[in-house]
Amino acid sequence: MNMKRNYVKESEDLAGHKYAYAFDDVLRGYMMQTFRPWLPRGRALELGCYRGEFTALLAEHYADLTVIEAAANLIEQASARVGKTVKFIHSTFEEAKLADTYDAIFLVHTLEHLDDRIGVLKRINGWLAGGGKLFVAVPNANAASRRIAVKMGLIPHPAAVTETEFRHGHRITYTFESLEAEMSQSGLKIERKGGVFFKPFANFQFDKLMESGVVGREYLDGCYRLGFDYPDLCASIYLVCGKGGTS
Repeated sequence: MNMKRNYVKESEDLAGHKYAYAFDDVLRGYMMQTFRPWLPRGRALELGCYRGEFTALLAEHYADLTVIEAAANLIEQASARVGKTVKFIHSTFEEAKLADTYDAIFLVHTLEHLDDRIGVLKRINGWLAGGGKLFVAVPNANAASRRIAVKMGLIPHPAAVTETEFRHGHRITYTFESLEAEMSQSGLKIERKGGVFFKPFANFQFDKLMESGVVGREYLDGCYRLGFDYPDLCASIYLVCGKGGTS
């Protein structure tokens, strides 16, 4: 497999900056809670699995689940978490060869890592079964915590990609406008959109507050519900898309 990028290294912690936080697990739970009413039955495909935390949530809903992941070490870790019921394909999305179509495809905190995003989205359109749904979620440029960081002078503007983010593989920081534009350009049909979890603090701050007990489940649930009112200030933004026409 010809991979110019080092996907293993991109997933590792950097000096002074973790790749994943305890808050990420909290957010995944709320994300699944958000998606649950629209989950179709049938065959599912996850694109990018990290260590399998979201894969495990999907496996609770889908007996037929396939995962494409470019980093062999992450496949090993995710496979150990979910067992042999999930099929893993070691490949980039650009090179993957799939014989099946899927009723549900999940691209969760992964699209922002891709170099050829439109090309991959067009491939996804071809992988969707008729009536299938694509669930896309990305970190939100306009999250309240990120807007605060701009006011503090930590980042130049909300959509900036910091050096640390770039080293972790990020290539873009999405707003609703830029995310919707790429979906439309790829031919996918946007059916729903929204935000998940109003986010007043950075991930590391949430970790410290949760560990100390200052922030508990009631506060977290409150932030989740507040996100319904202020989707543009949420930690993540999402789209649910249907299959578009192919040319």
